[in-house]
Formats: sequence, C-alpha cells, structure tokens
Amino acid sequence: MTAGTRTDRTRRTRRIDPLAGLVGAGAPVPLVTGGTTPYANLDIAASAPALQAVADRVAEFLPHYSSVHRGAGYASAVSTAAYETARRTIGAFVGARPDDVVQVVRHTTDALNLLASAVPGDVVVLDIEHHANLLPWRANGVRTVPAHPTVAATLAALEHELARTPAALLAVTGASNVTGEILPLAELVAIAHRHGARIAVDGAQLVPHHRIHVAELGIDYLAFSGHKLFAPYGAGVLVGRRDWLDAAPPYLAGGGAVTHVTTDSVTWGAAPARHEAGTPNVVGAVALAAACEVLAALPDGALVRHDEDLRDRLIGRLEAIDGVRTLQLWRGEVDVLALATFTVEGHCAELVAQYLSAEHGIGVRDGRFCAHPLLRRLTGGATAVRASLGLGSSSDDVDRLADAIEDLVARGPRWTYGPDHLPTPDPRQLPAWVSVTDVTSACGS
Repeated sequence: MTAGTRTDRTRRTRRIDPLAGLVGAGAPVPLVTGGTTPYANLDIAASAPALQAVADRVAEFLPHYSSVHRGAGYASAVSTAAYETARRTIGAFVGARPDDVVQVVRHTTDALNLLASAVPGDVVVLDIEHHANLLPWRANGVRTVPAHPTVAATLAALEHELARTPAALLAVTGASNVTGEILPLAELVAIAHRHGARIAVDGAQLVPHHRIHVAELGIDYLAFSGHKLFAPYGAGVLVGRRDWLDAAPPYLAGGGAVTHVTTDSVTWGAAPARHEAGTPNVVGAVALAAACEVLAALPDGALVRHDEDLRDRLIGRLEAIDGVRTLQLWRGEVDVLALATFTVEGHCAELVAQYLSAEHGIGVRDGRFCAHPLLRRLTGGATAVRASLGLGSSSDDVDRLADAIEDLVARGPRWTYGPDHLPTPDPRQLPAWVSVTDVTSACGS
C-alpha cells in the first residue's frame, strides 16, 4: 500500500489500548495566547515518550538496582539476572540468531560507531542516510552511492558498486527519518550477500513501527535506540554476528571487558562483555526489554494497521492544503511510516514549528534532521517540518495539525515572532524545576 491512497477526512483511528498508554499523554501545555491545551506530540520520530508499562517496570526494578556480574548480594543477583534477561528479550524481539551478540549501547549512533570500529574493510552507503549512518564509516573507506529516482535504479546502482569493488559492509537505513519511506530490506540483503558483503540496518525509525526478524531476513547487524522505542532511559542495542565484534578492539577499556590483567598485559573478554566496560545501563536495558515485550504482545498486524491509517490521513490532509509540499524520494513505490516531512510555501520551517507549538500546543521537528545530503536533494538544502506519529497517536492529532496549517496558510500567525522565529513576547513559563531559560534549538541540525 502506498501513501496518500486514503484521504477520507471522516475516518478516525483509535488508539491501541491499553498497551499503548504513554507517560504524559495529553498533558496540558501553555499557549502564548493564554490558557493551556493538551499537548499533541507529533515528534515521536525524534524521541518517543515512555510507555506507561515501561515506566512501571522501571519503578518495579529500581528497589533491586545494584551492581551487575560481580556483586554477591541479593540485589546484585537480581540486577544481573534482569540485565541478561533483558538482553535475551531484546534479541528475541528482533529475531536474532542463537549465536548473535546483543550488545547494549547508548543509542543507534553509538551502536553504529561500535560496528565501525569492527568492520574489516570498506563500507558502502546511500546518500539518503541519517548522519549516524554516514559519519561513523569515514575511517573505514566509505563509498557513497547516490539514490536514484526509482527504487529499481537505486538497487541497481548499489549492485554495480558492490560488483565493481568488493566491500565488507553495506549499511542502510530501514526507513528514512526524513521521508518515512521503508527500504526493501530483503532485496538489499540479497545484493550485499551476493557480492560477499555483510549488511547493517539502521533500525532506529523502522523498529518502532514494523517487526524485523534478523534471522529470517538475513540481516547481519541491526542497530536501534530505546528512546525511539518508547523506552527513553538511555539504552540502545547492536544485534549481530559475533566474529567481527570478538576480533575488534574493545570499544571502551576498563573493568568488565577483561578476563585477566597484569601491570603490562591484558586479556580481553569476548563480546558482549568486551565492549561493555564499566557499569552498564541496567535500568535502560530493563526499560528497553519492557518496551519490546509490550510491542511483541500487540495483536498481529495491529501496529502496522494503526500506522497505515495514521500515515494515509496525515499525508492526505497535508497534501490537500494549498502551498504544502510533502517530501518523498520514491513516491508510490514503497510503504511509508506514519511520518510526513513538508514545506509550507511562504513560511520558513522554523516559523511553522514555533507557530504550531506556541499557538496550538503541537510539537513537531524542524530543520534538516541530521540528514543534510538528503535535504539538499529534496529542498536544495532548505529546512523543512516533520510530523511523526506512533503508538498513542490518533487521527485527532493529525486533524489538529492539518487544521493549524490550514489556518496558517489562510490567515498567517496570530502572534508576533522575532527574527529568530521565536514568539515575541513569549509568556509561557517552564516548570519551576527547570533552571534553563533558553529553549531554542539547533534548527539546522
């Protein structure tokens, strides 16, 4: 099914309930015009709020928190068991092979940097990647292939590049963080393996929306983040084949990564311990595993159907507004997440985002989304606005956004905005426990 095929504005989607309860859902936020409104979080692709079930699991675990792997106390035994159980749960959720390593890291960027330290050769990437899947490979001899106007031509270009000169790894996104387009992973796996390369998938955007089975697809490495999977407690994972990770230098040197140390020698352990020196983020691993359990418990196909309904409504309503252009590479050729990046004629992206927040209580992302080469292709380098949805989102959220954009196009903003596009004045107050007063963002990132 392609984007934009269902635009019936009377259609409504229901929240996936009760499993999708989100911490802070509907919390009131202030408006510059006075009063408050329930927050509409349409920035889930950047960082998703915690599932209530995840927060509950963390609260249940915290009284037992202690050191892992080396403590003799009961709390240490509980923490060690919880950490290693989390590792198994995460691996099972993505269909890891029995001998795969589940490496607990901080986030997707951390996972791909770790893998970059282990790759024994060149890496091939597309130019549509998030910076997390562009920059870490530069020390390896990265070769960047431009995406073509069609999916078939893009696959052919990758095939040609891998056939022309062997590479160790093909690194691709599972779904674009800018366009939401889902790449054909089965075909990409086949191309990589046909030419003797392994494949790594940046699953940061795809995993929260679609189940991925590493073993069935033949993916060699998969990276994703807890903060995008409704578990924002500082953990992510790299799941994949052991040999490169066992042969790589330790990602961090320190306690826990070794089996024997003298004053002039060290014997490093095998992965995953080899790359997890120091005290690990046990709470983050427990939270991420809990999120995996919640998503795994959803009825078959429920998450995809929820996503498709939201996506079709989002893109359909936006494209019906004069002057709004949604950004895609291969329109109609591939499935798209519940995400739309768009521009509004006559209004810069920074102003649109500030207007949505200040006057309507809607949170979106503006900028170049840490994907500068792709934005140069799509907008000539100009910034854009991204609205993204997921668990806990509804068609009412979509309609709030579209109605606000329609109002902006018809009448312009009701408030005044300065040269930096911030509301001027801005009477909204941050919570008393927040000491930082500057809430501006790096809009070009």
